[in-house]
Amino acid sequence: MGMGEEMMKMTSTLVETVSINYEDFNESFLTCGTCLCTYDGAEHTPKLLPCSHTVCLHCLGRIAAAALPTTSLTSYTTTASTSSSLTGVGTPRESSTFRCPICRELIHVPRGGVPALPPSFLVNQLLDLMASQRREVIPKCSIHSGQELLFCETCDTVFCAVCVPSPHTASTPTGDHTVIPFSIAIKRMSEILLYKANECLAKLNEASESVSDEMKSLNVAAEAAETVANKAFEEAAHLLERRRLSYVGKIREMAGSKKEKLKEQLELIDKEKAKVRQTCDGLEYQVEVRHITKRISELSTQLDSFVSLRHPRENAYLLCKTESDLMSLENAVCTNIRTSTTFPPLCTLSLPSDSLQQCVGIEMELVLETRDYHNHLRKEGGDPVRVGVQTPKKSPTPQITIQDNEDGTYSIRFAPSETGIHEIHVEIFGRPIQNDNFVLEVSEHNDPVKTWGTGELNQPVSITKNEHGEIFILDTGNARIVVLDQGNTIRRILNNETLDGRSCTGITYCNQTEQLIVVNWRSKQVTKMSPKDGSLIGKFTHDEFVEPIGISVDGKGNIYIADNGARVVFIFDPNGILKSKIKRDNFGLLGGVAIGPDGKTLVVADMSLFIINIEDENQSIKEIKVGGKGRFGGVFVDSDGLIVATRTEKARSFIQVFKESKIVTTIDSFGSKLKRPSDVVVSTTKDIIVVDLGNHCIKQYRYK
Repeated sequence: MGMGEEMMKMTSTLVETVSINYEDFNESFLTCGTCLCTYDGAEHTPKLLPCSHTVCLHCLGRIAAAALPTTSLTSYTTTASTSSSLTGVGTPRESSTFRCPICRELIHVPRGGVPALPPSFLVNQLLDLMASQRREVIPKCSIHSGQELLFCETCDTVFCAVCVPSPHTASTPTGDHTVIPFSIAIKRMSEILLYKANECLAKLNEASESVSDEMKSLNVAAEAAETVANKAFEEAAHLLERRRLSYVGKIREMAGSKKEKLKEQLELIDKEKAKVRQTCDGLEYQVEVRHITKRISELSTQLDSFVSLRHPRENAYLLCKTESDLMSLENAVCTNIRTSTTFPPLCTLSLPSDSLQQCVGIEMELVLETRDYHNHLRKEGGDPVRVGVQTPKKSPTPQITIQDNEDGTYSIRFAPSETGIHEIHVEIFGRPIQNDNFVLEVSEHNDPVKTWGTGELNQPVSITKNEHGEIFILDTGNARIVVLDQGNTIRRILNNETLDGRSCTGITYCNQTEQLIVVNWRSKQVTKMSPKDGSLIGKFTHDEFVEPIGISVDGKGNIYIADNGARVVFIFDPNGILKSKIKRDNFGLLGGVAIGPDGKTLVVADMSLFIINIEDENQSIKEIKVGGKGRFGGVFVDSDGLIVATRTEKARSFIQVFKESKIVTTIDSFGSKLKRPSDVVVSTTKDIIVVDLGNHCIKQYRYK
């Protein structure tokens, strides 16, 4: 088993240890108390006496011999040549005794003499244990031999406390320096080096597994592509065999090219693993801390560089698509083999440069930019992109649209349904991109993207547009109509005598006749004028008018006028002839009116919103009620049937968007408060323009 495999099998275990002085331990437990010699397995073999004390064999032999009478000793000495050579003395008689040198208890010499005394198993075990342990080297000062060297972790310095007086040797340690024994520092550095090496090998093994898995996936994809190609070519196998082999060859060539790159990466990983193992070789004999520190630094640097090796430098994306036309044998199968050089770890997700605050209910757009392994922008699309959105409340993922721009970028769109942090996760080939965990904060507030008219307008009350995108603002306080383009640049100013008196309250544009139509509540006149120069085209009135304020026109040129005083909606044909009236008991403070794109749905702004089917004989009506005391002002119906209406209550003004009688979103304009918003129009597919009467301006908002 190699060193790397051994380290990979290491587990992190916290062990409580006790530091013991080797010399003190030897003197207390492994030294004969009589002769002060260290026990061994020969002359100083430890023997256990009946009194439980341990004495070496050499001392017991001398003590037992000294305890014999003189006559016996003479006789004993005569036969000493037959005694054991281990004790250096003869064996006393079986009946001899001696006293324990420690407790003075009388000890009987067994048959066979002193060598027959039992060994001290505990001491022998301690001897074996100490022999198996590596004796820790305690570096000492070369001048003061009894002084252990110290190491300052803060200064990375080895010093002797006696040789070099410094802040390290102060009687009261300071928090600025961490000082430990040099022997512990060496041991700790060695452990850190092993840990770093273990980390490096783990990263490299992970990288190796990742690349190997990608190679397996590439093999599977290549086999699947070959299967598709083979199946397509079976229908014309005899006529198109040469062409089939050509395409299969291309697939294998592309797969082989990818494999070569992945093999090169695996070889590089193996080389790095060998370097890491070499770094740890000879560590048990290393006591030079600077060398160990240098190795640790090198491994730390290499650890960061191994992140790039973790991601395969090639991908397993290899797809074969076919289009068959059996009517033509010459081109019986049209095959498109598609691959990609996209490297997911370098691909990024971002917001467009002109992106605004993300709001609830408003579609947001993100841009995915793809790159290859060499960090070059890709110019082609076709990658399998997968997107997931994690919402703050773990609610169902909103509908996500992914648009391939065919230039290496992808547009990702969705409309959040709740406030808070949204995490966007993007994968290509099933692998995460560089900033996979992309975070977006969605706010409940929707502020205007543009504001225009401050200092230009005076009490603007109504707004409309034509099919060319021009915006017409009824600037009542200045008795004029201001015409803007889509960039809010003034194109022209329209004047007409009907605008005098500052009593016009509603304006609309008839695309069928290309006319502006204005209603004046004081004169009770409905005036048609040219949108180019404001010249008069015609006018009409009606005897039942009391306070006509709101006006709209449908695709046929029919004119709808809401009369707040009469509480009636009048319907006139293009010539000003009354066609019908809509009157309801629950009409209160009428405001604006709007016609839906179907030409049959009329929306009336009041305390509530009333939706009326004007083609129904009974003119069926649906009321949309909202909480709070207030009234709706301007109203507009967009091409998708969404109803956009302004509302003013006692403490606030805002805009609401409805779909099938339900509120889709509320635009509170939190950062730019509305004050009596009186009318609204949809300018583009995503923006609306609101007339802010109290602030003498118009404001543009995103609403979907």
